[in-house]
Amino acid sequence: MARYKYQDPSQSLFLNVSLKDQLIPGSFEWTLDYLIDRTDLSLFDLQYDNDEKGAPAYKPAALLKIIFYCYSRGIITSRPIEQAAKTNIVIKALAADAEPDHDTIAHFISSNSDAIKDLFTQILIQCGQLGLINGEMFAIDGCKLPSNASREWSGSIAELKKKQADLKRLAGRIIEQHKELDRTSANSSREKQKPFARPWEMILKDASGI
Repeated sequence: MARYKYQDPSQSLFLNVSLKDQLIPGSFEWTLDYLIDRTDLSLFDLQYDNDEKGAPAYKPAALLKIIFYCYSRGIITSRPIEQAAKTNIVIKALAADAEPDHDTIAHFISSNSDAIKDLFTQILIQCGQLGLINGEMFAIDGCKLPSNASREWSGSIAELKKKQADLKRLAGRIIEQHKELDRTSANSSREKQKPFARPWEMILKDASGI
């Protein structure tokens, strides 16, 4: 009777990994990395005032790469995005192993939603022109790319403008859903904590005679 070597797919491994080797040239993630690295992101610097005081911030490029890649995989809430940044090797390659927490991600989205929407739209347009995205990507809560998003971008100026408008609406809807889901998650967390705080509220009321 045959015997085979024991293999456990659930085990953890310590490996020497080259992050850049995880981004295959010509893939969506490689193109996302390329485009963002060559985009002027100085607008995002305006929200920071930590050149002399405070801890260093995560680079906007790293946050944008994490967020946009997660969007492409249907991950749209800050807590799951935080987890993906810790465990997904492609995201680690995109963000040079940055692991922002969910509060950082949520604040970045809520503070820069207009700028992020415009950049996200441009990324979608350029990747669409290259045929790197399809109707299965960014399919989040009814938000789907136009069926022709990955086809060759040809046709009249009016047709091209309509495609761009469709992608801009998609980008806006995804970002607004992200913000709304984060708000819902935060409210839910506060509701879970409320029963633990209530006994102290009652004690304080009794002590003050209210």
